[in-house]
Amino acid sequence: MIGGSHPPAARSLTEPLFRFFGSTGVKMFLILTLALLPLGIIALVASLQAIQTADLEKEALLRVAVTQSARKLTADLESDRTALQLTVNNLAASPSDTSICDRFSLFLASNDRDGGRYFIYDRAGRKLCASPEGEPAILPREARFDGPAAQLLDNAPYLLTRMRSRDGRLVGLVYYSRAHLESVADPATALQNGRLSLHEGKRRLAITPPRAIPTGGAITSLSARLEPPNIVLTMTVRDPPETLARTLSLFLPLVMWFAAAAVGWFVVNRLLIRPLVLLRRAVAGYHPGEVLEPMRRVRTPAREIIALGETFREISEDVASHEAEMAESLETQRKLTREVHHRVKNNLQIIASLINLHARSAHDPEAVEAYASIQRRVDALSVVHRNHFAELEENRGVGVRALVSELSASLRGTAPADARRFGIQIDSDDLHISQDVAVPIAFLVTELVELAMRLDPLGKMRISVHLQSDDNARALLAIDSPGLRHSPAMSSFLDDRYGRVLTGLSRQLRAPLDHDGDAGRFAIAISVLP
Repeated sequence: MIGGSHPPAARSLTEPLFRFFGSTGVKMFLILTLALLPLGIIALVASLQAIQTADLEKEALLRVAVTQSARKLTADLESDRTALQLTVNNLAASPSDTSICDRFSLFLASNDRDGGRYFIYDRAGRKLCASPEGEPAILPREARFDGPAAQLLDNAPYLLTRMRSRDGRLVGLVYYSRAHLESVADPATALQNGRLSLHEGKRRLAITPPRAIPTGGAITSLSARLEPPNIVLTMTVRDPPETLARTLSLFLPLVMWFAAAAVGWFVVNRLLIRPLVLLRRAVAGYHPGEVLEPMRRVRTPAREIIALGETFREISEDVASHEAEMAESLETQRKLTREVHHRVKNNLQIIASLINLHARSAHDPEAVEAYASIQRRVDALSVVHRNHFAELEENRGVGVRALVSELSASLRGTAPADARRFGIQIDSDDLHISQDVAVPIAFLVTELVELAMRLDPLGKMRISVHLQSDDNARALLAIDSPGLRHSPAMSSFLDDRYGRVLTGLSRQLRAPLDHDGDAGRFAIAISVLP
């Protein structure tokens, strides 16, 4: 043995013992036991067994009573909340079915002797159904949808229960009167001078009417949490008149409580609370990607907190490593996606160029027109792809205005010689659509522009896309042109080819394509991105 060092066998025996006595729980237990031992002996000698037994029985009876009342009140509220949830869900699904309101009224009336007060509103503030009694002017309109499932109201003798529908469009409110709460929460175990009250933070609702309590008796209260747990039910009873023996038995436990609280606060504050507060601050200032070193700022003898700090450091190292890997993978995926879009765009351009070359070598006017018609549709697909790639990195979808503008320019550029002066006017809101919607829209516009050019080469066209006032998720695409009015030639074109194509495109868009032959107007509703 050199310089007082311990052999490996001795260290293996002392290390578990040191870890055991070095834990925070053992330290607190030893300190509290040594500090409270003298007070415990004095309290044990001075206390009277009869008073202790009476106090224990009274406390047990009070605990059973408040627990029983809390369970009864919880069961009653849970039953009403379940019925209210079913009511608002069914009413949200079938607004015209008001029979569910009548059934809920009967359900409340069977449980509440006051008949039950309930009210169901939508987001616009409309009252869909309610009790015959008027709603208390307590809850502001803007607070109907916000708040916990159950709450006490300021300066009002009601307990409010609210349930929102599954889609969040409706809310149901039920006001429970003090009389109903008292009848439900009244425990089966009789307690003299017992009073019940509900608490939510600083709010309080006395269920039983207040009674005068003589000054000679002390007040005992026990609480039990309801479901939801933000409401606490408190039962208060008056103790028997004070006696000398009772005062003595109560005085010593009070001293013990004070000493235990003081010593416990000191130990917990120094060993646990302050180190945990510092550790929480260090963790709260953590930013993903950096390595957390909380134990540089935290100094504590608690080995558990030191181990927790080391765990945070290891987790932050893993997170930083995973963040770097994910960033690298995301950049690689972005490059691959960009390359795929670039190659698809080049392939479409090559196809358009080949069609153009074949069109130049054709001598038959019908063949030239067929090549031009195919090229216009390839160009329409290319326009959609270019616009989709331009908006891809911002995840905004395809811009409708840019798509229609570029498509119109391309169609005018490939128009037949007699329709080169065909005018196209665009009037569109700043909307975005998905690629699944953009492709059939591009083909739809191409078909209608080509049809209008054939019927009225020197005419004009107006393409408008505006958001529908009653639905922010859909817009109306309207195409107006004198060439699209009813005529024998148009009927022939529609029967020959265009009608089948337009019908197929409208099915892809999942909306009917309306045609006003007198005004020369085609209109269809399309889905837009929020």
